[in-house]
Amino acid sequence: MKKRIVYITISVLGCLLIGFLASIATQSSVNDWYTTLNKPDFTPPNELFAPVWTALYILMGVAAGIVWSKGYHHIWVKTALYHFVIQLLLNGLWSIVFFGLKNPLLGLIVIVALLTMIMLTIKWFRVISKPAALMMVPYLLWVAFASVLNYKIWELNP
Repeated sequence: MKKRIVYITISVLGCLLIGFLASIATQSSVNDWYTTLNKPDFTPPNELFAPVWTALYILMGVAAGIVWSKGYHHIWVKTALYHFVIQLLLNGLWSIVFFGLKNPLLGLIVIVALLTMIMLTIKWFRVISKPAALMMVPYLLWVAFASVLNYKIWELNP
């Protein structure tokens, strides 16, 4: 049990670190470039993003920690965690591309790849721990929503 808590703690901190680093790219544009964009009516207020992402990063970290605690020597655990790390890196890359590079089209490409990797991560997490897989579902839903939002922003800002 103690080992599981250590794995969960490390995983949560890792996810929050990626989120923090991504927020640096986000903050550089959210108060200037992003405000000038045409956005769809269903765009959430900016104040909603930080608490939602923080909660999602914590859930993701707990899920990854649970999977990791099952034993990294197992090929399924390794496979699941490889998928998890790739999707986490894509998550950070999206902020850099969309906000840092101010490129909604490239952001759309990255977020579609991210969605795919989240689905694969959930698939592999489910093999190891159904609760861990379920903890990833809110993240999948939020990124699916963000994908639609990204698409609409790209469409409205040719």
